[in-house]
Amino acid sequence: MQVGALYDIHGNLPALEAVLDDLRQAEVEVIMIGGDVVPGPMPCETLDLLLDVARDTQVQFIQGNGEAAVLAEISGTGAGAVPEQYRGIVRWVAEQLTPGQQGLLASWPKSLRLRVTGLGDVLFCHATPRGDKEIFTRMTSEDRLLPLFREANASVVVCGHTHMQFDRMVGGIRVINAGSVGMPYGRPGADWLLLGAGVELRHTPYDLEKAAERIHNTNYPQAREFAEHYVLHPPSETEMLDVFRRAEVR
Repeated sequence: MQVGALYDIHGNLPALEAVLDDLRQAEVEVIMIGGDVVPGPMPCETLDLLLDVARDTQVQFIQGNGEAAVLAEISGTGAGAVPEQYRGIVRWVAEQLTPGQQGLLASWPKSLRLRVTGLGDVLFCHATPRGDKEIFTRMTSEDRLLPLFREANASVVVCGHTHMQFDRMVGGIRVINAGSVGMPYGRPGADWLLLGAGVELRHTPYDLEKAAERIHNTNYPQAREFAEHYVLHPPSETEMLDVFRRAEVR
């Protein structure tokens, strides 16, 4: 069984379209969407495309901190839940979603388990098995991570949240970050994960200039910034490792 794990799409519809083309070539049987489909510049269109794909392919969803923030905004409990610079974005996304889409996001679980031939029991979560906001990277010391993964009860844990791919061991558990489809840190393009007999950290190039133009033409509050800083010229892995080092789990 081939499983494609797509994390942190963030409403980047052109990136998702490109990855879905690669998934078809890989003959993926299950698509795992690992949270943070939103916020982003094309939230409704991105959700609609994933639901359209789900008509012919098994698609599973889990909720990320992005969905949690949008749902908190909708319910009126979101004051202070996200930093000030992101509140306008979260508010805008909440206003775009239809009631049906809001209900869809609310129905997603925080984690899911899937038995993958060749890998065993795989736990899919957004950030860590303990929460959807905790930060760690390939550089985080194992001592800090053992308490987070000790109760995972899985041979493999797949996560995202920090938008950088890696494949490492924590105790006896293989922990894999699928990277980000819509906002990768490092080289431009779209990152995702292919699971089957083995593990492949995949990267899909796409037309960045055309994608930036499509994003510019949306009403997203920070469309130009998103296109420039997350599509055309994303921050380097070195830069983000330094940022996350100061915020990682203690």
